[in-house]
Amino acid sequence: MSLDFNATLSARNFDVSLHLDPGETLAVLGPNGAGKSTLLSVIAGLQRPDSGTATVGGHTLFDLSTRASHWSAPHTRGTVLLAQEPLLFPHLSALDNVAFGPRSAGESKSAARAKALQWLAATETGTLASRKPGQLSGGQAQRVAVARALAAEPELLLLDEPMAALDIHAAPLMRRLLKRVLAGRNAIIITHDVLDVLTLADQVMVLEDGHVSESGPAREVLSRPRSTFAAGLAGLNLVSGTVAGDGITSTYGHVAGMLDAGTAQGQVATAVFPPSAVSVFPDEPHGSPRNTYAVTITDLEPHGDRIRVRAGNLCADITPAASADLALEPGSRVYFLVKATTVSIYPT
Repeated sequence: MSLDFNATLSARNFDVSLHLDPGETLAVLGPNGAGKSTLLSVIAGLQRPDSGTATVGGHTLFDLSTRASHWSAPHTRGTVLLAQEPLLFPHLSALDNVAFGPRSAGESKSAARAKALQWLAATETGTLASRKPGQLSGGQAQRVAVARALAAEPELLLLDEPMAALDIHAAPLMRRLLKRVLAGRNAIIITHDVLDVLTLADQVMVLEDGHVSESGPAREVLSRPRSTFAAGLAGLNLVSGTVAGDGITSTYGHVAGMLDAGTAQGQVATAVFPPSAVSVFPDEPHGSPRNTYAVTITDLEPHGDRIRVRAGNLCADITPAASADLALEPGSRVYFLVKATTVSIYPT
C-alpha cells in the first residue's frame, strides 16, 4: 500500500504533505510542538483538519477538498496507533489483548486467539500469554502492544515514540523486533533517536513549526542535513549562508570548505562539519587560519569519552584533559578553529 497525505490545521499552524511508497517506513523528526503527534492524530482519525486529503492504497481516509466532504471513522481506516505507553486492557490477559483486534473485526474466538498466539510468538512474548498487564515489565508490555497492533492487520502502522518509555536494556530488543516486523510494511514512526532512524526508516521527514523543513532518504538526510534539527540529531554542526569564493558568507563570517561540484556563486548553501573537527583555543590562533570564530561557551556536557563544548548553535568535542587545561566554563570567551578540508558545503 502507498500513502498520500496532505492536510492543514490553522489552529496549530499545521500544513503538511507527504507520500510513502508501498512497504516504506517514514521517520518523523522535529522539536517538541513541531506537529509530529498532530500528523499521526489526523491520519488515525482522532483529529480533523481544516482541509486536505489522505489515501492508503485505494482507500480514502478523508477528503475535505470538496463541499461533499468525506471523513472515515477511526476504526474503519486500516490504521493502528501505538503510543509511548502500551495502554493494554488491564483486565485482559496478554493473549486476549492481542486477540481483541481480530475479534473486533468479526473473527471467531478461536481464530482470533490463534492469530494472537502467532503474533505473541513473533514478538517473543508467547510465554507471557496468560499474564495480565500488571504482571509484565515495561519492555514486555510494549512488545505485547506491538503484537496487538500487528494482529489487527493494519494497512498503516503509526508509532509515537515507541521506545520512549523503555529502559536501556529493553529499547534495543524493541528496535530489533520492529526492524523485523516492519519489513515490507507501511509505517510512520515518531522518534528523537538517530538509531531508530538508521535501523528502521527508509525515509525521513523533519517537521518544524507545523511545516516540512526537510525530507528524503534516511541516510542522505543524516549525512547531508539541511535543517538545524537534523544536523543536531546527526551530531553535526550546520551553518547556512550564501556561496562566496571558496565557501559561504554566514552570520559567523566566511566559512571556507569543500564545495560540491556545480555549486554556484551567490547560491544559498549549507556548510556542515563534525564537532570532532573543531579545535578550541583560549586566544586567537596565529597564522590567520581561514575558519576561526570567536564564541562564548554556553554549556559543557559529557559526550562519550569527550566533553562537548557548546557555543550557541556550534559545538566542539575535546578531551576532558583539554577542557581542564583551558579552564572552560559557561561564559568563557574562546576561539573555535575548523579546518576547511573538514567542511562540506552543498546547496540548501
